[in-house]
Amino acid sequence: MTDQPTKMWSGRFRAAPDPFFDLWQRSIRFDRQLLGEEIAASKAHALALSAAGILTDTEHSAIVTGLNGIAKRFIQQSHRLSDPPHTPEPIGFDAEDIHHFVELRLTEAIGDLGLKLHTGRSRNEQIATDLRLYIRFRAQVLLAHLAAWARELVAQAQSAGESVMPAYTHLQRAEPVLVAHWLLTYVEMLLRDASRLEDCIARLNYCPLGSGAVAGATLALDRNLAARELGFTAPTANSMDATSDRDFVLEYLNALTLLALHASRFAEEITLFATAEFGFVDLPEAFSTGSSAMPQKKNPDLTELVRAKVGRIHGAAETVTLLLKGLPLAYNKDMQETQEPVFAASGEAHKMLSVLAPFTAALVFRTDRMRSACESGFLNAMAAATYLVHKGVPFRKAHEKIGNAVRYCLDKKCELGDLSLDELRRFGPEFADDFFAAITLEATLDCHDVLGGTARHRVRAALADAQSRVQALVARYGSVALRDEPDQPEANHARA
Repeated sequence: MTDQPTKMWSGRFRAAPDPFFDLWQRSIRFDRQLLGEEIAASKAHALALSAAGILTDTEHSAIVTGLNGIAKRFIQQSHRLSDPPHTPEPIGFDAEDIHHFVELRLTEAIGDLGLKLHTGRSRNEQIATDLRLYIRFRAQVLLAHLAAWARELVAQAQSAGESVMPAYTHLQRAEPVLVAHWLLTYVEMLLRDASRLEDCIARLNYCPLGSGAVAGATLALDRNLAARELGFTAPTANSMDATSDRDFVLEYLNALTLLALHASRFAEEITLFATAEFGFVDLPEAFSTGSSAMPQKKNPDLTELVRAKVGRIHGAAETVTLLLKGLPLAYNKDMQETQEPVFAASGEAHKMLSVLAPFTAALVFRTDRMRSACESGFLNAMAAATYLVHKGVPFRKAHEKIGNAVRYCLDKKCELGDLSLDELRRFGPEFADDFFAAITLEATLDCHDVLGGTARHRVRAALADAQSRVQALVARYGSVALRDEPDQPEANHARA
């Protein structure tokens, strides 16, 4: 006896599917993560069917009750410690996909009435809807993480005050900057990441329900009703586009790639700055590991892992790019393969960002070492050239004069500020006693007095502005559950 009658498409077929092929082509092993979204979308469709007169009020109520029972049975209902424990039943692999799973469980609960729910819809529109709901919520979770991490970067910038550090170009010491200025660099990156995720949410927030398999539903369903019920902006405009569109998947993964890229750059700098050669930062022990061979070691495993995660996340974006390339309209089974990269990348990004906020809060910067690194190596050379510019010397000439002075100092093994006025006048008559005040560390910082520069008052203003923008981000997403595990179906928070 075969399970052929349990298939959603078995009517046209005489032969049972090949057993290996049947298991191979199923997606329930990974799309079970969409259970919450599938139940929410099914409720919205049931509402549309009821409004269209396809379901009676009694039938509609029975279906919703059945769907709620599935949610209670298989989805973790709460993470609050004050709530009674609830261990959801694991989702089995008897179904072909998550849509089939819900239909099977619903018919078990309410009988053949459960089969009526599929009236006027297709799995093509179901998965398109479920994925939009999934990515919309996961993007909000990541936005909450970004807000938390950005808040800790701002807090560190506030604590740093007017501490200084070298800025680098070509990994060579270039000019001094405020530590706060360096930290706010990453805040700007994270705020751009946040805006990209918000843009992604805005573009995907259109509801495919009612699009049918390809040409639109065959019933006069109120698509606006279903869209409103699920919190979408509006229904999608074209049925073929609705069922075949995965732009939002790729856009989301590309946004995650950039987010991971920024996290990787931060991790690389912290890894470098924690070395004995730099000595700018002490790694928190709670986020470090030791060596099984060398007892003295404190290794930056967290930052090394963060640095590596961009490869996996970008790999997911590349996978989906190649899956979508050249696909004819509209839905194709190839699209099933876009789901696992989304789940994997979401999980990696979630876990990576979960540790970055507390890790950043625990960092201890060795501002004495940072300042010492700014006091040698001619980091005030640009300020010295600027001094000559204010004396009327063309910049190219000023550059040359200070370059000659630096070469002289290298031979003498001293800094520009150690030269006497007579020595300085070897390189030009413009030097005067006020030169020495113009190349102090504080003056070198403050000569960058432009919007976005590291002058101390400019950084104070930038810090206040960044704090305001980060607080707004926290206000928008701070209530999203940060410890939710996206790779566990029982932890799905979709509105079910």
